Amino acid sequence: MRFLKGHGTENDFIILPDLGGEAEISASFVARICDRRAGIGADGVLRVMRTKQSHEVAEHAAAAEWFMDYRNADGGVAEMCGNGVRVFARYLIDAGLADQTEFAVATRGGVRRVRVEPNGDITVDMGKPVVGGESVATVGGQEYTGIRVDMGNPHLACATGEPVVQLDLSHQPGFDTGVFPTGVNIELFNPVGPNRAVMRVYERGSGETRSCGTGAVATALAAANLSGETTGTWTVEVLGGTLTVILEEETSHLSGPAVIVASGELMLAE
Repeated sequence: MRFLKGHGTENDFIILPDLGGEAEISASFVARICDRRAGIGADGVLRVMRTKQSHEVAEHAAAAEWFMDYRNADGGVAEMCGNGVRVFARYLIDAGLADQTEFAVATRGGVRRVRVEPNGDITVDMGKPVVGGESVATVGGQEYTGIRVDMGNPHLACATGEPVVQLDLSHQPGFDTGVFPTGVNIELFNPVGPNRAVMRVYERGSGETRSCGTGAVATALAAANLSGETTGTWTVEVLGGTLTVILEEETSHLSGPAVIVASGELMLAE
């Protein structure tokens, strides 16, 4: 099986082109190839399929030719991945499967429009975040109150009031399983200036990652809420670089670099 490797602010993905929609990909197979010692290593897998070939999203075939079948590093199926969509779009462009500067991609979280910027960055329309109430994450015995944000996948964005670099995210933070029965992506962030925040993230099914696109939007929204704002442009610093989030009344946008770094032949069998 052919594969490619790409990343968006060091949130890295294995890309599996399946243009015929014939591959069978199990959770155990995904976990094996995402293993950083026994496999290729990645935060997740982006399977490239035609939208019409997937029963999950076939109704979106008229709006988007390509479906991003995203899996977390543990093999679990996920609804949405902001950096993943941007890397997915980069692959489509480089492979000649999308020659426009703006096009749509189908995900389990809905159709997302992507745009190539003049500097090569890729921007994705992330849709309107759905804000819930508050909940609590526990890290190293310390509780942090955060805002629940639905980005097509669940998030809990918590302001720490202290530098996030000192937090221990080697283990799953505690959270209310009654509020998040299927798990949650947890962002710990610290505002460091006007419309700027530093973020770390523990992703459901992947552990701590160097970046998280949907998490960056959730963080910008939570940081804006602390400032009494609902719109504006935010810079979110992650371990792997910098992302830009634009909050509008009816939608949000995520922008940053997305690159393909390698391709090859996968020797591990399903």
